[in-house]
Amino acid sequence: QVQLVESGGGLVQPGGSLRLSCAASGNIFSIYSMAWYRQAPGKQRELVALMTSGGSTNYADSVKGRFTISRDNAKNTVSLQMNSLKPEDTAVYYCNLRTAVVPPAYYWGRGTQVTVSS
Repeated sequence: QVQLVESGGGLVQPGGSLRLSCAASGNIFSIYSMAWYRQAPGKQRELVALMTSGGSTNYADSVKGRFTISRDNAKNTVSLQMNSLKPEDTAVYYCNLRTAVVPPAYYWGRGTQVTVSS
C-alpha cells in the first residue's frame, strides 16, 4: 500500500502565498507522476499541476505563472508553491501519485484545505 500525506494548507489573503507538501510512503516501486488536484464546493475535482519522474510538467491554465510544482524523487515528495493566490483558488487540494506499472495504480491523499479570503 501507498500512503500520501499532505501538509501546508490554511487561510491566506488574496495575493498571498502558500506552499503545499506531500510525502509518499509505503510499497513504492516506481512512480510515473505525482500531482496536485483540487476540488471546490459544488465542483468536480480538477488537475492543478503534475510532474512526471522525468521532469515534464503540466499546469491548469488558471494557475500558470502563479503555481510551481516541484519533486524530490529520492524522498518521494512533491510540493506546490502557490503565489498570487485568488479567492477562486479556494478548494481542498489533493496529492496524487500514479505508478509506472501496467496497469497503473492511482493513490490519493486525504486533502488539505486552502482558503483565500480577506
